[in-house]
Amino acid sequence: MRIFPILAAIALAALLYMAILERPTLLALFGVGTEETAQTDTEEPVVAPTVAEKRVKVVVERLNAQNIDSAVVLRGQTAAARQVDVRAQTSAIVISEPLRKGAQIETGQIMCRLDEGTRRADLDQARAQLAEAQSRVPESEARVQEAKARLEEAQINQNASSRLNEGGFASTTRLASSDAAAATAQAGVSSAQSGLSAAQSGIEAAQAAVAGAQTELDRLVIKAPFNGMLESDTAELGSLLQPGALCGTIIQLDPIKLVGFVPETQVNLVEVGAMAGARLAAGGGEVRGKVTFISRSADPQTRTFLTEIEVPNPALKIRDGQTAEILIASQGANAHLVPQSALTLNDEGTLGMRLVDDNNIVDFREVQIIRDTTKGIWVTGLPAQANVIVVGQEYVVEGVEVVPTFREVTQ
Repeated sequence: MRIFPILAAIALAALLYMAILERPTLLALFGVGTEETAQTDTEEPVVAPTVAEKRVKVVVERLNAQNIDSAVVLRGQTAAARQVDVRAQTSAIVISEPLRKGAQIETGQIMCRLDEGTRRADLDQARAQLAEAQSRVPESEARVQEAKARLEEAQINQNASSRLNEGGFASTTRLASSDAAAATAQAGVSSAQSGLSAAQSGIEAAQAAVAGAQTELDRLVIKAPFNGMLESDTAELGSLLQPGALCGTIIQLDPIKLVGFVPETQVNLVEVGAMAGARLAAGGGEVRGKVTFISRSADPQTRTFLTEIEVPNPALKIRDGQTAEILIASQGANAHLVPQSALTLNDEGTLGMRLVDDNNIVDFREVQIIRDTTKGIWVTGLPAQANVIVVGQEYVVEGVEVVPTFREVTQ
């Protein structure tokens, strides 16, 4: 049996016991505890930080309000004032040469002419039927007059027979015969008037047939509804057009529209009739016009409002669909130019800025953004002179006292 490993294990266990459970005694044995106690006695007590040292330090800029032109800036595009697809209303073969796209079109100019076929003959037939119907009216009127004369004669005979019968000079048979003759005459008048009504109805039917045939004939000539420019070739010679088939597309570029979408935060700044300008992309130059329309219903996806501006375009240099940067004038406003990073939200989620008053107490003010620039953003809702916290605003809340450091700013 080996004794040395057992003795080594006992010694190691005793050393660990002294190092862990009897550590103070061991330190005192070597004099370490006495030195630490002495050092502890000589150290000064830790002093708690004062209230002033607990205040947060922030960076503040003193900003003054300025009167600016609160113009609304939009990104939009140009759009034709009117665009229409001119289509056929009847079925026929095109017999006119096509007009090529890009051509100028005047109001009433023929764009497509279609083959008449038998439509001219149908119109002549309808006119002949109208003339025949009209010729029947005088005959029907004469029959009515003749029937009325017979009725009048029968009524006279009836009256005479009735008086003679009352005096005993005429028989009852004669009186009945007179009554029958009067009734027959009355029926003749009704029949004649019915014939006259039928003749007049025949005239109206014939007139409707003439109008229908004339309209069908007029549909063979497709004309431009307004001045403009052809955006596509008209129908080719010899092609068959069915009802609804495209003859050609016309767009009107003078005047032209600028179309943009105003955010709901700025829609109240835009009014119909306000002056507006735009810078067109790709060297299109600058143009001016007036606001003609502001939508009352917001787009459900973007929550923006459609706005249209009418711009003169006599030379047709502005094309449909060009990108434009639009500037709409509105009434001036007192605003502050502040760093965008100074914006923050309060506990209710309201957008605003944190200020410092004369007593270095933090205050929160709600703001409205007027315009975004490269130097900062213009906002309203602040006092005329505002001490805005630009660094550290996220670490303080309304009502606490801070240590402000003012930074010079140039507006």
